[in-house]
Amino acid sequence: MKYTTQVAIIGAGPAGLLLGRLLHLSGIEAVILEAKDRAYAENRLRAGLLEQPTVDLLAAAGVDARLRREGQFHAGFELRFGGKNLRIDMAELTGGSKTILYPQAEVVKDLLAARDASGDAIFFDVSDVRLEQLAADERPVVRFGTPDGEAHELHAQFIAGCDGFHGVSRQAMPKDLLKTYSREYPFAWFGILADAPPVTRELIYAHHENGFAMHSLRNERTSRLYLQVAPDEQIENWTDEAIWAELQTRLSLDGALPLNEGPIIHKSITPMRSFVAEPLQYGNLFLAGDAAHIVPPTAAKGLNLAAADVSALSDGLITYFKHNDRSVLDAYSTVALRRIWRAQEFSRSMTELLHYVPGQRFDARLQRARLEGLVASRAALTTFCENYTGLPFAGRIHH
Repeated sequence: MKYTTQVAIIGAGPAGLLLGRLLHLSGIEAVILEAKDRAYAENRLRAGLLEQPTVDLLAAAGVDARLRREGQFHAGFELRFGGKNLRIDMAELTGGSKTILYPQAEVVKDLLAARDASGDAIFFDVSDVRLEQLAADERPVVRFGTPDGEAHELHAQFIAGCDGFHGVSRQAMPKDLLKTYSREYPFAWFGILADAPPVTRELIYAHHENGFAMHSLRNERTSRLYLQVAPDEQIENWTDEAIWAELQTRLSLDGALPLNEGPIIHKSITPMRSFVAEPLQYGNLFLAGDAAHIVPPTAAKGLNLAAADVSALSDGLITYFKHNDRSVLDAYSTVALRRIWRAQEFSRSMTELLHYVPGQRFDARLQRARLEGLVASRAALTTFCENYTGLPFAGRIHH
């Protein structure tokens, strides 16, 4: 079957759904194609620490009502190192900026509910996706299959590749044009979700000689916690008792409440890596979100960078369709990459500041000196918190 639309969006993650929503509000038609089923999209377990600009963009998209009811607004976080516990007041240092704890799956559910209400087309479980005729002087075509065995072709003016690191969109870029930059880190995160009330409503970052640890939360009954482990670590090597013992060790402080322990309901190991593709556009194909970049999870920039990409890309697409002006769209890659590299630098810096590499005793002492210098300087803390709570997004809101 043959379809025609203005924008074909590959991927129904946060980037693709948010882009589709912003285009819809400006009267621009978009069709979304997703390789996984809807249940996968709605239930994929990912952290969700939202920056202030991300929340503002979700508000502009009209999908922030549940977030504001159920999300947990954080004005600060705790930093533990060298036997000390320091609360960093982000809101005071940045003039009111906060972060909001709201899982990525909930963002996706809100965006899908809005798309359902709009009646705009979305295809799940698609297969054999091929992007063709991508050059600037061609009309793009997306070929794909559906579970009923039917073959389809979608004709569009532009394609937004929001299909993640392993998707087809980046692979469709000309090999002689695309450059990639990457970095692997010598550690990973062992994450757990536990039926245990959190000991604090804010995040705790801990620098310890055994390795980094982090305390987060899902709600008042469920904790989300992380341990730094070797990159080749296996989940089965850790009993629940060993996990709790190590978390207590790394997060403990004299006078501080011990962690509440409870049944562990989910375990995962996340590798730590940085990745950027350049450029983010070729002809009428544009990359956004994880299709364009990966950041280590330390600074929680992944979802927020995707939102920043969408802010810039939606501005370009809406400007083109409303004013027949392609200049903003043609500048998308340059504009988006400027913020991407700043977020990459902050994520790398925060990762290397807090993670202890076994045997690197000299580097560990440098980390301690950097941490002490950070908390001793209001100017340094302000810069840190401005990056942590989110630099401004490029892109205008058109409605």
